[in-house]
Formats: sequence, structure tokens, C-alpha cells
Amino acid sequence: MSTFDLRALIRSRLAEETGTLRREAEARVALCYPSPYHVAMSSLGYQQIYRTINETPGWACERAFQPDDVEAWRKSRLPLVTYEGESPIAAFPVVAFSVAYELEVTGVIDCLDLAGIPVLAEERGPEHPLIVAGGPLTFSNPLPIGPFADVVVLGEAEELTPELLAAVGEEPDRARLLDGLARRPGFWVPAIHGEQLGPIGRVADEKLPARSQVLTANTELRSMFLVEPERGCSRGCTYCVMRRSTNGGMRLVTPDVVLASIPDEARRVGLVGAAVTDHPKIREIVRRIVDGGREVGISSLRADRLDAELVGLLARGGYRTLTTASDGASERLREAILRKTKEKHLVKAAELAKQHGLRALKLYEMVGLPGETDDDLDELVRFTRELSKILPTALGVAPFVAKRNTPLDGAPFAGVREVEARLERVRKGLAGSAEVRPTSARWAWVEYLLAQGGQEAGRRALAAHRAGGSFAAWKRAFADGGAGRSALRVVD
Repeated sequence: MSTFDLRALIRSRLAEETGTLRREAEARVALCYPSPYHVAMSSLGYQQIYRTINETPGWACERAFQPDDVEAWRKSRLPLVTYEGESPIAAFPVVAFSVAYELEVTGVIDCLDLAGIPVLAEERGPEHPLIVAGGPLTFSNPLPIGPFADVVVLGEAEELTPELLAAVGEEPDRARLLDGLARRPGFWVPAIHGEQLGPIGRVADEKLPARSQVLTANTELRSMFLVEPERGCSRGCTYCVMRRSTNGGMRLVTPDVVLASIPDEARRVGLVGAAVTDHPKIREIVRRIVDGGREVGISSLRADRLDAELVGLLARGGYRTLTTASDGASERLREAILRKTKEKHLVKAAELAKQHGLRALKLYEMVGLPGETDDDLDELVRFTRELSKILPTALGVAPFVAKRNTPLDGAPFAGVREVEARLERVRKGLAGSAEVRPTSARWAWVEYLLAQGGQEAGRRALAAHRAGGSFAAWKRAFADGGAGRSALRVVD
């Protein structure tokens, strides 16, 4: 694509947005998402920080994204530019990245490369932008993004972002700025702290709920307005970063506040959170949305919270497929990881979905949990066959990847060959009965390396990406050792 084509694509997308913020201010932030536009604009956290920066006195924010086709952008010789002003991000005093999960580290590398900004923090000088990172990844393990960031905002950023920008405005000297931030809770400065992470930041409850700023059809969620009726979770699933011990547990937003945040023009509303159906007023919230003639979506349907009233409301709100999760192949495993989802809950979910005219059931599952056996997998096959007799069923199966800041931190990866064999056992067992949609075992292994690694894992990610980014390149990059505290061995 030519420079003209790339700029035309940006202008076309902007023309289809509503809610775009255009603000003049003395200082500016380029807010980058290390995945393409259609993914980024489905991120509630990214949109919330976009608004937060633009509401900070003296600051304006413009968005940038990893291109849909990185190589085409590179060949065009156009530096990475923002959408609002088509300005090179290298010209901004602050470039901030919102990083959702481990594999987006390569998106950070791409964005910096395309901007002409040295990728490694140690190679940058005062003439370069301050590189900030934050986002959901910081709840678990931000260490692999350390080599690329000058400062990392840990945890919820609504309070800390204005504090960071105020510090930037007050202290022009980069070294003194970073030294001062390193003394404040919620900020990790890799060059000063090394691999020592402090406590994550917590947002004041009056900042809730997060909500969409920009609506566009060019996203994964097709012009859906997102709002957060709750944040956090009261449950204790041992594999989950957002369990009840994380950042204050579950915090609720009242129905009136949730509904008041939804603009009149929003016809599709997504309720986003770690445990939305655990909200004690969820039926009231959904009913009021549906009664207003809107479609509704919920990001986290818990099978044990579904009843005829809620499923009926979802059907009225446009649901055609009921999506939930069990996250353990057997009840024994689910008990072990404190998931607690029973077969009876899933059967009831399928029956309610059928009763209210839904066409299919989608069930998210994990394989490769510690202690998993063939008997557990066979139980999954047997039970999924039973569900499929009630309603057509599809399994979305992901290999288990242990995350830091969870009780299962440090648990080994089952191995690429072993995970592939388990996925094949499930696939064969369900042939003709249910669709199985697996996540790659190979890329789950790469995710594991980063999830359990330190800053050196980030450097090895850079080497792998520069070598072409194939699985073989990742194997070579990590074969030299030094990936982190766990035994990060290739098992394929």
C-alpha cells in the first residue's frame, strides 16, 4: 500500500466513528495499541484511558495502532502516525502503550520500529519520547515489556495516569523524572527497580464505570457501546489473575449509574467485567437495557448464575449463541482450581438456551492443567456429547498457561506435543458431535515463556521477532537460556 492508501484508510475509519475526541493542548500523548485497530477499539480499558488523558488539564491524546499489515506499512516508508492528527508518534513527548496480554509485546516492538524510535529503552536519549506502558498485563507480569518502557503504570490507571502526566509536566529532566516516579507507588521504572515490582495501583471507586468513548462498526464488536457494571471478581479461581485477591476484589456500580452512562444513540450495549453475572442487580440492568429496545451482550456469563429470567432477557436482547465456560475438563479438576462449575449448571444453561430459542452453546475450556489425566479428558468428551444432544455445542479449547500473581504461578507448561495429543484426543472423541476450536499449543508455549519470564524474556522476544517471528525463531531465541525464573524448556 502507498502512503496515500494508508492515510486514506485512516481517514475512512475516522469518518465512520462517533465520539472521536479532538482537543488542543500544550502537551500531547500518542496512545498506542499493540494490535490492529479493529481489536484496539473493542478494548474498554484503551478507550477509558483515551478519555482520561483528554480530560487531564493541559494534555491531549491521539490514538495509534499496530498496522493491519506491518510489512505493507514498512514498505510505504510512512512513519507510524496517529489517527486524529496524522502526526508521527515520534514527535510526541509521551508515547503510551496499553498492553493486554503477553503476545502483544511484539506489537510494541513493531510500533516503535515503524515510528523510528529505538526499541530498547537503554538506546534512547532525551530527544526521544518518554515510553510508558500499562494495561491488563500489568496485573500479572509486566517484566517482559521492561526493556522497551521507560516507566510502567501498574494495575488500574485512571488515577495514576493524571499523576504521571502532572509529573512529566513539572519535571523536564528525564533522569530526575524517572527517579521521582520510581519513589511513588504504582510506577515501575525498569532502569531503577530492575525486576522488583511494587504494588499495583487502585482506582478510586468514583472513577467507575469505565465506558466507551468512540463507537465504530470497524471493530470486533460492531458499534457496541461498552460499559462496566462491576470491576474485579469475588471468586477464587486459582488460575485467574482477576481473582478476589486482586486489587480490592469485586466492586459494583449501581444500575442507575450504569444506565445513565449509556448514550441515547447506542443501540447495542456490552456489559464488561470479570464477573458481570455475579452483580446482584444484573437482571435489572439487562431488563432496562432490553426494554429500551437495545441489544445487549455480557462478557462473562457464569453458568451457575443463569436462570430463565436472565436467559430470556438475553434472547430478547439479540443473543443467538449462549457462551459460557467450565475451564476444567472434569468436575474433579474444577474443584481443584476452585472453579466450582458443575455439570448440572452447564446442562441447565443448555436447556434454558434451547427453551428461549437460542441456536447454539459455546463452551470455553482449558486443557493441560496440573494433574490432568486421560480420564478427565474422556469425561469432557462424554459430557460435551450429552450437551450437544440438547443444543449444538462448540468447544473453544485453550492450553493452560500459568500466570504470575495467581496460586498456580510457576506451574509447568504441559508441553507442546502433550497438549497437541490432548487436543487431538478431545477432537477425535467429539467427531460428529461437537465442533472443537483449539488455540495453538505452540503459541501457548510462547505465551508461557513470556508469562513466566523476566526482562530477559522481553529481549529474547525482540530477537525472535527480528528473526522473522516464526515458531522456530522463538525456539532459537529461547534455546540459549536466560528466559526467567522458571525452567523454560521447549517440549515439542
